[in-house]
Amino acid sequence: DLQFPILADTDLKVSKEYGMIHPSESTTAAVRSVFIIDPDKKIRLTMTYPMSVGRNFDEILRAIDALQTTDKYGVATPAQWTPGDKVIIPPSVTSEKAKDLFPQGFEELRPYLRFTTVG
Repeated sequence: DLQFPILADTDLKVSKEYGMIHPSESTTAAVRSVFIIDPDKKIRLTMTYPMSVGRNFDEILRAIDALQTTDKYGVATPAQWTPGDKVIIPPSVTSEKAKDLFPQGFEELRPYLRFTTVG
């Protein structure tokens, strides 16, 4: 059950609107990329693949989960993060503020590297 829209741009309307077709490339095919566009129509992430390499949909879904989590909780996600894993509290958040934001607690490995759970 997907909670976001997916589209196939068969008429290249979206590709042209976002400037995804390079002028010196084919006019009938967009670059082989994945674009994650948020509800405000802002491109949040791009992944570009050679034509000979398939896209990893598990990674695309993981990236969408990470973007939604970071937006909702004001945190960052480490490499290989999946929903339910620990997230990173940004260094810009003081420890006092982190105590308020994350009453479940957090683990401080360094003053700039603190982990917590959300959700």
